Amino acid sequence: MTIAQMAELALALVLLVAGIWFYRRPSPDGQPGGQGAVLLFVVAALLAIHGLGLMNYHPSAYEIEAGRK
Repeated sequence: MTIAQMAELALALVLLVAGIWFYRRPSPDGQPGGQGAVLLFVVAALLAIHGLGLMNYHPSAYEIEAGRK
């Protein structure tokens, strides 16, 4: 795991905690939640997925073989 991936995971964790805090904090009308918290959850999930390397491209055996010809 590279430094950049660790930084992405750390930032994802910070955004997740911020999203939880925003979601739990009551708004002026007394209702919890909000679009900002949901957006933070989505961005945190994307950063975590990318930081874990789940978006990296891995060619299949067929693609490797086709590239050799």
